[in-house]
Amino acid sequence: MQTYKMLIGGDWVAASDGATFPSMEPATGKDWALIPEATAEDVDRAVRAAHEAFTTGPWATMTPTQRGHCLRRLADLLADRSEQLGAVETRDTGKMFKETRWQAKYISEFYHFYAGAADKIHGETLPIDKPDMFVFTQREPLGVIAAVVPWNSQLFLSAVKIGPALAAGNTVVLKASEHASAPMLEFGRLVAEAGIPDGVVNIVTGHGDPCGRVLTSHPLVSRVSFTGGPASARHVVQNSTQNFAEVSLELGGKSPFIVFPDADIDSAVNGSVGGIFGASGQSCVAGSRLIVHEDVADEFLTKMAAVAGRVRIGDPMAEDTDMGPLCTMGQVENIERELARAVDEGARIVCGGARADAGSDLFFQPTIVDCPRPDLHIVDTELFGPVLSVLRFRTEEEALALANDTVHGLAAGIFTRDNARALRMSRAVRAGIVWVNTYRAVSPIAEFGGMKNSGYGRESGFQAVYDYTRPKTVWMNTSDTPLANPFVMR
Repeated sequence: MQTYKMLIGGDWVAASDGATFPSMEPATGKDWALIPEATAEDVDRAVRAAHEAFTTGPWATMTPTQRGHCLRRLADLLADRSEQLGAVETRDTGKMFKETRWQAKYISEFYHFYAGAADKIHGETLPIDKPDMFVFTQREPLGVIAAVVPWNSQLFLSAVKIGPALAAGNTVVLKASEHASAPMLEFGRLVAEAGIPDGVVNIVTGHGDPCGRVLTSHPLVSRVSFTGGPASARHVVQNSTQNFAEVSLELGGKSPFIVFPDADIDSAVNGSVGGIFGASGQSCVAGSRLIVHEDVADEFLTKMAAVAGRVRIGDPMAEDTDMGPLCTMGQVENIERELARAVDEGARIVCGGARADAGSDLFFQPTIVDCPRPDLHIVDTELFGPVLSVLRFRTEEEALALANDTVHGLAAGIFTRDNARALRMSRAVRAGIVWVNTYRAVSPIAEFGGMKNSGYGRESGFQAVYDYTRPKTVWMNTSDTPLANPFVMR
């Protein structure tokens, strides 16, 4: 098996006590790599290395333009090595190689975007209400950033944290997921090659305790950017009470995919298939709640089931495969429990509903569940797999009520040819991202994030750079007149 090491202070190191844990290849169900199990001391060392790089290292004296050059070189390396990075990510997560390869290459655009943003950060002068005062603000980096990412889109989700953080002049300690850590460690090899100084980017691996707990509560951490599940996020928020770090959370969802009767049905079917079966449903923005008008519901489900029946399940490295395995057995077993419960509650399995015989027990059929009522447990439970819950509606008001009847609020899709309706719905749906007649589109230019149990804060977009800074206000007295005695009242 391949043995990996962590990146701390520019050095590749094992855990201080030598502990490791295995990483499994989902397509075969066999362990293929050994990952370091970071101790509390290892995490402390990483944070201190990042703090030193921020305060006294060459990163602290680089100009914004120089930081941008480093990010551009990193972006170019990502594009050049996208095949290798994609292959490792596919092996470690089971995601389709044609997706991981493309995603690694496209992620370079995010680093290019933030490279260009590095020297665009600025303050402002204030028209102050005091005579003889020149007052201005300047933006300063926060310090050490703790970035915590899940396994499912880790190169992308780390880019929207590392990119703006480095552009603003911060340093980073990134915790890779305990599921499929290898791609982030492979990414770490590009950091030094890009000319980024030692300690600016550190990558640690391990479980929530002690690795995540020590990182997110460390007194030298100024901001925690977390992507994951609500249960872990609650621990992160509690941990941040120890260091008063700023916190942003992106926590996934159960996104509504709303289809009105005037929609282009074939286009909507393709959008829904991509939204729920793409990446085997292992996406935080998966359109896992289909809300379809009763007049077109039967036609829609017939067409979607036909497409689902043609999905080729198998080796994620093969170009002709459409859907690979799930990443963990826990996901498979949870899906099976929830499907059984849904059937007991009156749901009907339209298609799928079982494991697929494709090489390991982690392959699962694309599944559509017709739900008679919105109160079924499966309707608002994120499964992180290829399972679509279906509800019907009659009026626009009912569609909106069903869409908002959720504790989540990350994304939504709306398919209609009526632009006025699209605008009404996009305003009224309680979600941080709304796609109209498309789905799962992303760009470094556009912000994303959620509300309610899907978290708070935004990532991507230019504003993200400012989120990794704080303003400092400077007052300058321009008068030559000495200050008066403050204890003599006039």
